[in-house]
Amino acid sequence: MDLNSQHRPFSIKLWPPSQNTRQTLVERMTNNLTTKSIFTQKYGTLDKEEAEDNAKRIEDVAFATANLFYEKEPDGDGGSAVQLYAKECSKLLLEVLKRGPSKKDNGEVAATSDNITALHESIFDISKGQRAFIEADEAQELLKPLKEPGNSFTKICFSNRSFGPGAALVAQTILVSLKDQLKEVDLSDFVAGRPEAEALDVMSIFSTALEGSALKSLNLSDNALGEKGVRAFGALLKSQNILEELYLMNDGISEEAARAVSELIPSTEKLKVLHFHNNMTGDEGALAIAEVVKRSPSLEDFRCSSTRVGTEGGIALSGALGDCTGLKKLDLRDNMFGLEGGLSLSKALTKHAELREIYLSYLNLEDDGTIAIVNVLKESAPHLEVLDLSGNDITADAVPEIVACVEAKQFLAKLILGENELRDEGAIQLSKVVEGHTQLKEIDLNSNQISWAGAQKLALAVVQKGDFKFLNINGNFISNEGIDELTNIFKNSPNRLGPLDDNDPDGKDDDDDEEAGSEDELESKMKNLAVDD
Repeated sequence: MDLNSQHRPFSIKLWPPSQNTRQTLVERMTNNLTTKSIFTQKYGTLDKEEAEDNAKRIEDVAFATANLFYEKEPDGDGGSAVQLYAKECSKLLLEVLKRGPSKKDNGEVAATSDNITALHESIFDISKGQRAFIEADEAQELLKPLKEPGNSFTKICFSNRSFGPGAALVAQTILVSLKDQLKEVDLSDFVAGRPEAEALDVMSIFSTALEGSALKSLNLSDNALGEKGVRAFGALLKSQNILEELYLMNDGISEEAARAVSELIPSTEKLKVLHFHNNMTGDEGALAIAEVVKRSPSLEDFRCSSTRVGTEGGIALSGALGDCTGLKKLDLRDNMFGLEGGLSLSKALTKHAELREIYLSYLNLEDDGTIAIVNVLKESAPHLEVLDLSGNDITADAVPEIVACVEAKQFLAKLILGENELRDEGAIQLSKVVEGHTQLKEIDLNSNQISWAGAQKLALAVVQKGDFKFLNINGNFISNEGIDELTNIFKNSPNRLGPLDDNDPDGKDDDDDEEAGSEDELESKMKNLAVDD
C-alpha cells in the first residue's frame, strides 16, 4: 500500500488498449489497404492476406513503441501513449500504402518497410499477457528467438514474468552471448512472488550475465530490491559507463539502498533520465541520491516522487539539481520539502532554460514557497509547458505571482493547481489570464473551495477558446443551479468540462463561521483586484 500517495485524485487509465480495441484497429487498417482510395488508386491495393499481415505488424510495432513510452510514465493516465500509438500506426500505414502490394503488375517485388521490420526485430518483449512464474523448461521455449544466429535484438523486456533460479540460468547463457549487442534491458517486476533468497539469486545471475554490456537504458523497477537487491546487481551496475537511462521505481530504496546505488554506479556523466518514484528513501537516502545527481551534468529528466523526502533531503536534492541546467522534466511530487525546501529549490532553478515540465505537488510549499518558485520560473524557463503545484496549501494571496508566471509562459499548455485553497478570489484572477493565453489547454482547479461565482468566470474564459481541451473544477462548492449553468455553457463541447460528481453544493470550509456576510466581503475584494490584461 502506497501511504505517500493518498492525496492523488482518481484518474481513468487510457493505456493499455484492450485486445478488442487492438483487433478493431487491425481490421480498420486492413480495410484501408484493400479498398479504393487516393493512395491505392496511385500505388495499388493489397490482397486481403497481405493487407492483414501488414496491419498486424504495424499494430504490433506501434503498440511496442507506445508501451515503451508508457513504461517510463507509469502513473500517467496513458493519454500520451495513446496519441503516440495512433501516430505510429498512421505513419507506418502510410509507408505501406505508398509501397503498394509486394508483387506489382509487372512482376516486380516491393521491398518491405525498413522501419517496420527493423523495429519489430530489434525488440524482444515477453511482458504481454498475464503475470506468470517461469521455470527452466518454459524459459528454454520462451527465449528461443534470442538464440537464433544473426538476430538483431537490441532491447529485451522480461517484465511481468517471474524468473526462478532455473529459468535465470537458462537466460544467463543466452544473455552472455547477446550482451555485446544489447542497448536496452528491462528487468522490471521479474522476480515477483519469489522468496527473498531465491530472488537475490536470480538477480545475481542476471547481473553476472550482463556484466560488461554497454547499455544505454536499464530498468530495474518493481523488484523490492532494498540494499540487498541493489548489491545483487552490483556487477552489472559497476560495469556501466555510458548509461543514459536508469529506472529504480517502487524498489524499496531505503537510506542504505540509496547509498549502495551511489556507490555502485561509477559513471553517470551521460545519464539523461533518472527515476526513483515511490521509494522509502527519506532525508538520508536523498543525500546519497543527491550525490548521484551531482555527477550527472547531462540529466534531462529527474523523478524523485513519493520518496518520503523532508526538508533536509529536499535542500540537498535542490542543491544538486542546480548544476543540471539541461533539465527538461522535474518531478518531485508527494514529498515534504516544506517552505525551506521550496526556497532552496527556487534558488536552484534560476539557470534552467530548457525546463518543459515541472511537477511539485504535495510538497507542503504553502504560499511563500510557491511564490518563490513561480517568481524564478517566470524568468528562467521560457519553454515551460506543464506546471503542477497541487496540494500545497496555496491561498489566493499567492495567485498574483502565479498569474504573472503564467502570463510570461507563452508555451504553457497545462496548469495544475488542484487541492489548494484558492477560492473564488483566486479562480477569478486566473480566469482573466486564461482569456488571453493562446497555448493554455488544460486547467485543473479541483477541490479549491470554489463556488459558482468563480466557476462561472473560469467556464466563460475557457469555453470561447477553440482549442481548449479540459477544465477540472470537480470537488468544489458549486450550487446545483450553478452545475446546471455549467452544463449549459459547455453544451456544445461537453468533453471540455470534467466530471462534477464530487462537487458539494452545501460545502463549507473551516472559516465559514467566522465569515458571516462573506458574499459582501468577496464583492469588496473583487473591486480591488489588480490583474493586468
